Amino acid sequence: MTQLRRLIDLPGVADLEGKALMKPGYADPLRRDEFPEVDACLTDLFGLTGAEAEAAQRPEDWDGIERLSPREQADFFEAEGWDVCDAKGRPLRMLGQMAEPLALAMRGVAGRLPEAPFVPEPSETRDAWGSGLAAEAARFRKR
Repeated sequence: MTQLRRLIDLPGVADLEGKALMKPGYADPLRRDEFPEVDACLTDLFGLTGAEAEAAQRPEDWDGIERLSPREQADFFEAEGWDVCDAKGRPLRMLGQMAEPLALAMRGVAGRLPEAPFVPEPSETRDAWGSGLAAEAARFRKR
């Protein structure tokens, strides 16, 4: 199984999610003009503002993912390799603003996907305390 890309881990998304918690208007696409930082984040991530995403030409077989409920959107995005939920498994508050640009970019219709930062796997470090304990256990077994 491949690892899902997490929307919340992209630059600026967690900050907007926190703002939407305090001020729910951030998550409302109809109030986009009141919060220019949302469009700035969308442009940085996907190369599209919310208005540009709405105006983008869709292919004939477009499934209308942007009109689904947040839970249905989360399931569709997960099937395509994206985790759009918070730590508790609930769809992000900002999903209403981000679903359309993400879907367009993900499917190559408009915009672009953000570059995935390289995160190396943690190296296996052994501390002296643990290795000393293992050595002592081995000596004890020999007695």
